[in-house]
Amino acid sequence: MTERAPMKAAPLPYAVWAVSRAWLLLCVFKVVTVPGPDVTVDVSVIYRGWYEVLLSGTYPLDDVTWQYPPAAALAVLSPALLPFWEYASAFFVLVLLCDALVLGLLLYAGRRPGMRRAGAWVWIAGVPLVGPTGYARYDLMVTAVAVAALLAGARRPGVLGALAAFGALLKGWPALLLVGVRPGRAARRAWTSAALTAAALAAGFALWMPGAFAFLAFQRDRGTEIESLGALVLHIARQFGWQGRVELRYGSMEFIGPYVELVSTLALGLAVAAMGWLVVWRLRARTFAAHTPADAAFTAVLLFTVTSRVISPQYVVWAVGLAAVCLAFRATSMTLPAVLVLVAAGVTLLEFPVGFGHVVASDAWGVTLLVVRNGLLAAASLVAARRLWRATAPRTRGGGAAVPADGVRPARGGQPSRAPR
Repeated sequence: MTERAPMKAAPLPYAVWAVSRAWLLLCVFKVVTVPGPDVTVDVSVIYRGWYEVLLSGTYPLDDVTWQYPPAAALAVLSPALLPFWEYASAFFVLVLLCDALVLGLLLYAGRRPGMRRAGAWVWIAGVPLVGPTGYARYDLMVTAVAVAALLAGARRPGVLGALAAFGALLKGWPALLLVGVRPGRAARRAWTSAALTAAALAAGFALWMPGAFAFLAFQRDRGTEIESLGALVLHIARQFGWQGRVELRYGSMEFIGPYVELVSTLALGLAVAAMGWLVVWRLRARTFAAHTPADAAFTAVLLFTVTSRVISPQYVVWAVGLAAVCLAFRATSMTLPAVLVLVAAGVTLLEFPVGFGHVVASDAWGVTLLVVRNGLLAAASLVAARRLWRATAPRTRGGGAAVPADGVRPARGGQPSRAPR
């Protein structure tokens, strides 16, 4: 037998990635000017301020804009790894390295049986569509952890659990990576690993510096951010004389005025409903394939993003990363939701920073951008949920239960029988 030659990496993905990321670096280093507010202020001012506080040996206890789990301190402190660089420059370079890591993981995974490079192309296109905001926040670092977790989880559920726990302590949402793990041994390994990792890290951070969990109170007090789905009601109400206003609170632009608390409560109710749907899906799902954890995580993140009181532009990076993992699997059913997310990413750049002044003013152009962007995300979440349900909890003829993924189902008399193939 002749030995098969190793597959050579095509240069095109790397070339396109390099060109698009060069543009992002030119933007964050202010060689190229993007209209709208300066997106790098969060890094050069806010992150830098947190960096100084963290170096003093405590979390930012008196800063209500610190609304992140304790491991976020690692991201904020990470520019110390490049001590000869100015803080913001070092941060942007580290985000670039995380970006390259994700590309490498997706391209490497694309060489496995049942996988493809479409996921890498989603990542290559999606990040620059979000614009320079993707490099001026630490969310891309978190997304890199999530992508690594899902790609490793196909073979090593324990690694998936550990990375999901670490990601959750970075920014919460990676806990949703665990929702679609195959029931049985894989789920036990993933969830046990996640619980042990989370407990150990949480204890370590609590002992490391005071104030590790002060963020919980700051997060609780947030209102309705002007870019969220619920905020559309208030944007439209302003056209009819509603007397509310926009203020900078807790690090984002929020609505203040009558009925804002009601809108926030309704958004919370929708988030609870989304959680309920995920629980019901988990109980009803019977068919778990290799791509199911990625599909389920993508769906869950979309649902919670759409129902959140806050939809910051960098949140779209999460969806882009998970969409990329989904499309790395040939058998995924998430192609249409992934395309909708990519289009939403492009509209997000128009909404922030380019058209953010129009959004704050609630004028026709600003409201239109929000309707389109949030409408695309809502459509993606609904389509993803429907496809996930149909792929994993299908009906069989006669209304019987679907055959589990292991091919074993109960037979008459209580003894298991092998499903016909």
